[in-house]
Order: sequence, then structure tokens, then C-alpha cells
Amino acid sequence: MLFGAALWATQARATEAGPVRLRLWPGVPPGGGGPTGPERSDGGNVTNVSDPALTVYVPPNPNGTAMLVAAGGGYQRISMTGEAAPAVRWLTARGIIACVLTYRLPQEGWAVGPLAPLQDAQRAIRMMRAGRASAAIDPDRIGLLGFSAGGHLMGMTAARSDEPSYAPVDEVDRQSAEVATAALIYPVITLLPPFDRTATRISLVGTNPNLQQAMAWSVQTHVDDDTPPIFVVETQDDPIAKPENGEILADACEDAQVPVQRLLLPRGGHGFAMGRTGSPSEKWPVFLETWLRARRLL
Repeated sequence: MLFGAALWATQARATEAGPVRLRLWPGVPPGGGGPTGPERSDGGNVTNVSDPALTVYVPPNPNGTAMLVAAGGGYQRISMTGEAAPAVRWLTARGIIACVLTYRLPQEGWAVGPLAPLQDAQRAIRMMRAGRASAAIDPDRIGLLGFSAGGHLMGMTAARSDEPSYAPVDEVDRQSAEVATAALIYPVITLLPPFDRTATRISLVGTNPNLQQAMAWSVQTHVDDDTPPIFVVETQDDPIAKPENGEILADACEDAQVPVQRLLLPRGGHGFAMGRTGSPSEKWPVFLETWLRARRLL
């Protein structure tokens, strides 16, 4: 079995031969702490993330575009089977390299708390830009795709790309964390009342955060004219990420003159991933494909 630098060296680049799992950090993640032992999977939901990673899926004929995928789970688990896997199938069928993020969960003992998943996301983008994930990735054609709490993470990553969340650890961190676009699917956006009754809020800032904490971890607070174009999908009957989340985000984007498309479906609830057959959510990926084509990412 390989450990440390030896394992890192064997994982330099994914190829078309199959998915490759890359460690995000050459040593202990910034700040230290966290759980011990291997990660656990229960029904396709991952927990006990002791070694955050990027799993890269390169299609037979990659077109240069890559998407960093973050599944949801309230920052308490990561829905790999329910959300990440369908996204990988959809992306790779269109020639897009899918890079699935296994990010640290804030309540699993990491010293940096809510900053841990943002650090992982920024590091993943820098690895993608540096060619560590695949030589077929065009650094100017990297996007984000996040679901639920993963949508919150990808929203924060998009809006805070110019805010370093950790000190550089190696040459990879000379790269920018900027991306071309972000697609946020039934995302949690705000941690402010009255839309703060989510597992995302509890996992990030606890049950009784002050106003400063809630604002600091609300995506709309960080949107400015450097934020990339945003695509957001919601349903009117979502019981978890209320549709007002998307409205708040769209308003922030418009105020900052950031291109934004908000798709509000009449029904579909929460957790429909790449769409449920026979429901209004079945067609939303068509709109994403159009959005990506308009930005020359397809």
C-alpha cells in the first residue's frame, strides 16, 4: 500500500482508461483535525471524509470543458449515488470531463469548521487548472455544478474565487480558482431568516448564529462583478431550499450585473438530481445544455 508522497505521485493525472481518484492535499488538509479511518458509504451517501478527493471521469472524446460536481446532503453527508452519479453520466455523454468532489464535512471535527469544504473546492479547481486532473481540460472552460448543499458550496466557490481560503501548500496553488460558470440546482443560498431552517445552516454556523455569521455564509453576500454567470434551477414546492433562495441570488446577480438565468419549475420538490421521468424536472437539463452552448462550453 502507498502512503503520502508516493501515493500522491501515482495520481498525477486521469486518463480515458477510467475514473481516477486524486487526493486533494499532499498532506494533512489545512488546519488539521477531522475524522479517522476510511470514509463510509450508506445507501450511496458518503460520510467520515478523512481524505478529501477529486474523482475524475474523462469521456472518450473530451471537448476541453470540465465541470466540478458537488452533490448535496446538508453538509452532513454527500449524495454520491443519487446526485453525483447521474451528473457524471449526463456530462460525459456530452464530452464534458466530470470531476466529482468528495469534500470535508464541517461537523466531522475539522479545525477550520465551515471553511473546510470551500478550501477543498478551491483546491480542486486549482488542480483542474494545473492539469493534475486531466491534460484534456482547458483552464478557461471549467464550470461548477452543485446540488442542494453542494449548490451552496458551488455558489460560495463561484462568488469567492478571489478570496484565498488557505495558505498555498505547493505549486498547484499558484493557479486561480476562477471558473467560467456555475450551475446551482435546488441550492441553499441564504442562511438568513426566514429561510434558515436547513441542515446546511446548522452544519455551517450552528443553531443560533449571529447576523454576521449568517451573512458571511450566505452566497448572495459575496456576489460581485467578478462572479461568473450563474444558472439556477428550483421548484415552487421545494420544502427544503425554498424558491426564494433563487430569487435572492438572482437579485444579487442583477445588482452586480452578473448574467443569471433562473429556471423555476411548477413542482418537483427537492433532490430530483438530473430530473425525474414524468415530472417537470425531467426537462431542466435541456436548459443547462443551452446555457453551456451559449457560453461555448459545449
